[in-house]
Amino acid sequence: MADDPEAGIPRVQVESAARSIVVRVGGEMDIDRAPLLHEALDSVITRPDCPVEIVVDLAELTFCDSSGLNALLQARLTAEQHGRRIRLLAPSPQVIRLLEVTGADQLFPVTDT
Repeated sequence: MADDPEAGIPRVQVESAARSIVVRVGGEMDIDRAPLLHEALDSVITRPDCPVEIVVDLAELTFCDSSGLNALLQARLTAEQHGRRIRLLAPSPQVIRLLEVTGADQLFPVTDT
């Protein structure tokens, strides 16, 4: 991993699926990079043509701190205001632990597929 020049660089990619929008998040999400996630989620959620479900695919997220979690929590509130919901897909053990410690695991549906 240390030889990978892109290791830790956050990636946020938005894809349309049949009944949802998938936001793929990769790299490390910390205080410097959380605004990238916040902006991507906010722009998707507030689109008039956004489907009811937004899937945030965390399979390639290697690290997330409280700033990244805050971006997810803010997105959840925005989604509720727009009649939408967010589901977290394939979070790493570190992200699961962050969700559990903060109680946010009760706020998001989490799935492996």
